[in-house]
Amino acid sequence: MRATISRTKVFKRRQKVVAAVDLPGVPAGTFGKIWLVTGVTWIRYHVAFDNGGELANLDASQLRDRREWLAEQAAAEAAEREAQRVAARAALRAQALADLADGPAGH
Repeated sequence: MRATISRTKVFKRRQKVVAAVDLPGVPAGTFGKIWLVTGVTWIRYHVAFDNGGELANLDASQLRDRREWLAEQAAAEAAEREAQRVAARAALRAQALADLADGPAGH
């Protein structure tokens, strides 16, 4: 199955982006800025990353908008914190119910 390539411009010049996948010399999650948008049948991006790496011929599928990526990361962290709260609350409830049935551990 052939990989799909982008034929529409997703990003603009000087737009701040994030590496969505691991790239040569650039780990996923590294911030960067688009310096050049080129192509007719395949839109490619030349990106300068914050770790000093510069890569050309990147497809839009390898990049994400920085604001969207940060918002998704914040939402994922909030969901993880909520899951931890629910688990802790369930453990405390189970302990309280056990204390009611058997009496406190110190008695």
